[in-house]
Amino acid sequence: MPKRPKKPCAYPGCPRLTDERYCEEHKKLAVKQYDKYGRSPEVKKRYGWQWQKVRRAFLAKHPLCEMCEKEHRLTKATEVHHILPLSAGGTSDEDNLMPLCKVCHSRITAKTGGRWSRGGGGKISQSPRS
Repeated sequence: MPKRPKKPCAYPGCPRLTDERYCEEHKKLAVKQYDKYGRSPEVKKRYGWQWQKVRRAFLAKHPLCEMCEKEHRLTKATEVHHILPLSAGGTSDEDNLMPLCKVCHSRITAKTGGRWSRGGGGKISQSPRS
């Protein structure tokens, strides 16, 4: 299968071409900026080193995107989705987690009023598994 063409790094003024959103040089900087300015202290605390450990173990055990598998596509899972959000009383137990690719996770987050919505952060929809 042919690869997609590389695109410019999304960091302002960077001319490098990359397969991802940011080049290697700016990837860590972008994450650091998001963590500093885009996340509240409460959310930062929830997604610390303990969450990273749980996330790594879960992705090792469940390497494929669950939503893509339902559509008979094999896509590597890169994100872990909380079916019932932590802010709504969910936990990081395995039965509340779902392996997803970035596209599927972004789609679910946008539908349920997650990170990008400005006032609808409290909406919770049906589990994507049903």
